[in-house]
Amino acid sequence: MSLALRTFSSVKDANTALQVSGTRYLGGGTLVIRAANEGDVSVSSLIRVTDPGLSQIAVSDDKVWLGASVTMAAIARRPELAALAPAARAVGGPAIRNMATVGGNLFATAPYGDFAVALLALDATVATEDGEMPIETFLAGRDTSRAIVTAVGFSLPKAESFRFLKVSRIKPKGISVLSIAAHLQRTVDGSVTSARIALGCMADRPMRAKAAEKALLGCKLTPQEIAPALAAAVEGIAPITDPIASAWYRAEVLPVHLGRLLLT
Repeated sequence: MSLALRTFSSVKDANTALQVSGTRYLGGGTLVIRAANEGDVSVSSLIRVTDPGLSQIAVSDDKVWLGASVTMAAIARRPELAALAPAARAVGGPAIRNMATVGGNLFATAPYGDFAVALLALDATVATEDGEMPIETFLAGRDTSRAIVTAVGFSLPKAESFRFLKVSRIKPKGISVLSIAAHLQRTVDGSVTSARIALGCMADRPMRAKAAEKALLGCKLTPQEIAPALAAAVEGIAPITDPIASAWYRAEVLPVHLGRLLLT
């Protein structure tokens, strides 16, 4: 099956074209091209946008805006984004990171989309032509969204407050067994004052471990004090089963790896 490809200079024109049934947006191509090659007959045409603004990275004070076409490789190269480099480098090998984009990660279904897990932990904002929305709102409705994502924004975390872990059977570029991102604020004595923990592969899209977040408040990151949070981490999860791991296995190892991440 051959696919028609149309190129637009503006997001507005591309958004109009995207409303036609069977049309998909082409960013880095790691998802949509693979689907087409595997025989996804629901895709009949592709569109892309050449607007250079989609590939821009803007860092001002502690605020970051990443264009939807920014690649994982570009993020990993930026010194001021060093806190996010582990999450960017967790996406495939070098060839994939040169193509995989921020926008594509937002639409990737588990076990893919590791960078979106990091964005969820950072409480990112997702921008389209229709405006901005919290990433949780976007992820919940992404299956029916027909708007092109233009950028994501978030507050730049301090290196000591943000943690990311990807667990895979093949290193360094294997598919995720699970991924975890945590953004923690602590007092001088080490007590947790706020926590956002995001999980990958614990549903078909990134999700928050809200019970674990609540259990961490007021705790210091010691094995004894984080134990209730580790027990609560499995509340509300619906892990996927795939050739990499079963849902049972993912649920069993989640508290172990969350503990390792928090005690790092």
